[in-house]
Amino acid sequence: MISRRQMLISGAAAACAPAAAAAADDPWAEAEAIVARIRPPIFPDRDFPITDFGADGEAVADSSEAFARAIAACHAAGGGRVVVPPGWWLTGPIHLKSNVNLHVQKGATILFKTDPKAYLPLVFTRWEGVELMNYSPFVYAFEQENIAVTGEGVLDGQCSREHWWTWKGPWKQNQHGWAEGMPNQRPARARLFQMAEDRTPVEQRVFGEGSYLRPPFIQPYRCTNVLIEGVSLRRSPFWQVHPVLCRNVTIRRLDINSHGPNNDGIDPESCDHVLIEDCFFSTGDDCIALNSGRNEDGRRVGVPCQNVVIRGCRMADGHGGLTIGSQISGHVRNVFAENCRLDSPDLDHAIRFKNNALRGGIVERVRYRNLEVGQVRRAVVTVDFNYEEGANGRFKPVLRDVLIENVRSGRSRRAVDLQGLPGAPARDIRIVDCDFRGVAEPSIVRHVEGLKLTNVRVNGKVVRDLTAPV
Repeated sequence: MISRRQMLISGAAAACAPAAAAAADDPWAEAEAIVARIRPPIFPDRDFPITDFGADGEAVADSSEAFARAIAACHAAGGGRVVVPPGWWLTGPIHLKSNVNLHVQKGATILFKTDPKAYLPLVFTRWEGVELMNYSPFVYAFEQENIAVTGEGVLDGQCSREHWWTWKGPWKQNQHGWAEGMPNQRPARARLFQMAEDRTPVEQRVFGEGSYLRPPFIQPYRCTNVLIEGVSLRRSPFWQVHPVLCRNVTIRRLDINSHGPNNDGIDPESCDHVLIEDCFFSTGDDCIALNSGRNEDGRRVGVPCQNVVIRGCRMADGHGGLTIGSQISGHVRNVFAENCRLDSPDLDHAIRFKNNALRGGIVERVRYRNLEVGQVRRAVVTVDFNYEEGANGRFKPVLRDVLIENVRSGRSRRAVDLQGLPGAPARDIRIVDCDFRGVAEPSIVRHVEGLKLTNVRVNGKVVRDLTAPV
């Protein structure tokens, strides 16, 4: 006998079968379905100008309390816009609450204070994929719903060789101001990572003063229905837009230009249903990097980053343009990127996957198409399982089911640099209808299984072996 429950399950499976088949034939139908499910939050038509709460538009007085009072009043009234009018506004961290849209008007610049003590008390946050108690992000929300940062104004972190950036320590000829004998993040970073390996409770991972772990710029944490739209970001302390464990996230039309250490542009981490579109990036690290937690902490939390659509973006300087990793111990899947332009002599890679045997994690079902690459310094497509610790770990990195189609590049050192690990090959990478021009050296393909080339040209010639002399 077949139960009613079994009949319902069988009927649902049969109904879904045509849709699944259609998605298999056209993976971009799934991307459209993801976008259709992502809905930006809607706010009541009420404005709360920060000037009504005592803010100083000449950035002489500290407007932190005015921001806090305006946000509290907006939240208590049921939501609306906290309006930042034209002017210069000095503040410490801004903590958003449910149903609040922080609207930064054209001509307005929010200047964030440079004293680290302003970012106390400590908050629950994530740093390089590990949970801890640390300085507040400059714009932060924890377990809130329907929040936004919008407008045409500027958020300026005021970070520099004198403030925040030196905490990185030795890095790139110390171009960001660090000198021998100055404090840096390295001891605290090592202590945090060991705590995570030991599964020390998060509330006992207390950092902040004396630890030198820089906070991210904008971080909604465990939030639902998030919109970040239109604003410009300058001089970030660390990662710039870092939603963590969020669902239903829309990020569009941002101008992100900050070249400090680890100044990634947008790093969705363990998020579900994310749309990133029409953004500009010129960064001190990866432009977009998808993450899901680092090492043991990523496995403990165990939440993937999934259902991400990226379209219409422009990438200039950075380490990688469209990057997945390296904090991906919680897995990444269902990623789509299309109609982007990546072009700079200071952009290392256009498409970048980075992982190692200490992170582990599965990356699967990734689709890229219609990418215009002017020039990159290294390879157009890079798979790097040798990143940082490389093979020194017991967790196999997995990359599988990748489709890259209709990519046009004008200048690069290599077309592709694909390097898995012995016993952990990258699998099932398809490169279709791609034209790599201005290529200086043969590609590298090591520990890769199931690489398929269809109508791939290098320097004008159709190739079946990317490692052949160019």
